[in-house]
Amino acid sequence: KPPYAMLRSLVGSEMCIRDSYIGMDEIKLDSIRKSKWNQKKQKTFEKAYDFAAELIESEAKRSNYKRSPLEINKEGFQKFIENFPYELTPDQLKCSHSLINDFNSPKMMDRLICGEVGFGKTEIALRAAFICAKNKQQVAVLAPTTILARQHYELFKDRFLQTDHEIEFLSREKTQKEKALIFENLKKGKISIIIGTHSLLGAEIEFKNLGLLVIDEEHKFGVRQKEKLRKYSKGINSISLSATPIPRSLNLALSRVRDIS
Repeated sequence: KPPYAMLRSLVGSEMCIRDSYIGMDEIKLDSIRKSKWNQKKQKTFEKAYDFAAELIESEAKRSNYKRSPLEINKEGFQKFIENFPYELTPDQLKCSHSLINDFNSPKMMDRLICGEVGFGKTEIALRAAFICAKNKQQVAVLAPTTILARQHYELFKDRFLQTDHEIEFLSREKTQKEKALIFENLKKGKISIIIGTHSLLGAEIEFKNLGLLVIDEEHKFGVRQKEKLRKYSKGINSISLSATPIPRSLNLALSRVRDIS
């Protein structure tokens, strides 16, 4: 007998087969005898195709956008990196050099930094933030949880203690009054570095001169969420930090659409 006929004879009825499904109540199973399932597949394929085309167009615009290379004050940069209490690993050193080459290039940076937890990805982001802040460009650091965002905030505050750059923290813990003040200062350019969670994706956020976007735990954010933040400016340098990058990001990196360290 065909497999389906055998299953029906064993279970007893088609009703039993249908009732064996365990899941969300609002999901209705489609019959393989009707065309509804094929229609859903086709509709999903078309949406995925349209979204893929949108992403390709976005990446093409970014790669074609040209900017003036950023100035790097060697003395100030050297003083900043001396505050790092550990010795750089060979990969960190190589990544740091790649970062400087990116900033010296007229092409916008779009780099995936992949490394295990505790291997120093954040230090690379700190150095990139310092270079952008010194060029009077704002930096946005996006983290998936309040705890992680606060950890970054404390670290950034400590490392930028000897500088005159204003660093702010944004999360759902802030009152509406505090948020309103942060939004106003961001718009006026008084805040150099803003660190936060999904709150940074709100429609009320407006930057004066956003130059660098750092996405930590990149795999925990949706593609549309990240693209939304990128669209705040025509040209934004982008760094994604992840121990386990999502397939799309890894594929873009390995196919050389974006850089990888």
